[in-house]
Amino acid sequence: MSGDLAEHWPLEPGLIFLNHGSFGACPTEVLRHQAALRAEMEAEPVRFLSRELDDRLDVARAALAVFVGADPDDLAFVTNATSGVNAVLRSRLFAAGDELLTTDHAYGACRNTLEFVAERAGARVVIVPVPFPVTSPDEVVAAVLAKVTPRTRLALLDHITSPTALILPIERLIAELGARGVEVLVDGAHAPGMVPLNLAALGATYYSGNCHKWLCAPKGSAFLWTRRDQQPDVRPLTISHGASAVRPGYSRFRLEFDWTGTSDPTAWLTVPKAIEYLGTLVEGGWPALMARNHALALEARTLLCAAAGTPPVCPDAMVGSLAAVRLPDGTTDVGWRRPDPLQPQLFDDWRIEVPVMSWPAAPRRLVRISAQLYNRREQYERLAEALRKELVR
Repeated sequence: MSGDLAEHWPLEPGLIFLNHGSFGACPTEVLRHQAALRAEMEAEPVRFLSRELDDRLDVARAALAVFVGADPDDLAFVTNATSGVNAVLRSRLFAAGDELLTTDHAYGACRNTLEFVAERAGARVVIVPVPFPVTSPDEVVAAVLAKVTPRTRLALLDHITSPTALILPIERLIAELGARGVEVLVDGAHAPGMVPLNLAALGATYYSGNCHKWLCAPKGSAFLWTRRDQQPDVRPLTISHGASAVRPGYSRFRLEFDWTGTSDPTAWLTVPKAIEYLGTLVEGGWPALMARNHALALEARTLLCAAAGTPPVCPDAMVGSLAAVRLPDGTTDVGWRRPDPLQPQLFDDWRIEVPVMSWPAAPRRLVRISAQLYNRREQYERLAEALRKELVR
């Protein structure tokens, strides 16, 4: 498909949007498809939700399964990756003295869930300090394994870290932890559409991923993959009719997650359209799309490291379509919904939407850029110019 790829997204004119990683951005054509589904649903809600939804979900699940390398029966639709993580952790039974492992790069919402279930059971959350900057995936593996004990029951690991944008060596970590009897729940929020997936071969116990980020599906579309032997024990966050429903050929896992009460399922049903449509925007399809975004992220990182006067935080192979760049130290301790003062400056004065955050804690901070098809090199050049001027104020 020729022309400026940005024209396929309804992003605000004049805005330099370098934050696809936070909530994604959905192409106009995919949004049109969702609107058509919504119109069909509202024209006859009973037919759509009561008589047709199960079959429609099966079609959507089958398309997603091909894309992520899974058996459709092992996939459940959820609203976001955090919901999938919650469903697993709040279904598991832990005992006093159990240890739940995660890293200091873990997504804050999922770490909060881990703390919640640990406190409820009298278990303990063990935080693995992963080096940052990191010079090799080997450092990550060594750091995680050093914290495993006979009491470690579960590890919650990011496939791609949210604050620091690192692709972790998840296959190696799963294999090493499995050899030690530790189940692994993967927070794969950023992985689908950024890196190739083969969930059936990955070896995780559970994998929760978003479709609204790098797949560019509508908000509210995500999935939970669960290993077959664990499915009877994993329940959705809302218990509804599926808990007692009977349908030949459908597992309890499928029945419960497919219906948790009245909601708008069109984001899930639009996933096949998003997969198909994004694959047409670049010659070579999804492999070329992922390679293009990866190359642009590396190019942008080089520009921004030069502007900030800081070295890269990880090898090129640990970068996907996200990249974190260390900035000179700030002065403000910031957190969720409290951005570093530089972030609103970049938005108000330069029309650049990009996250600036304290990590691991103030005064250390970084900027995290995203690379999606609608982005171009000159947008990162503009950000580099802004950083050179703003960082000396």
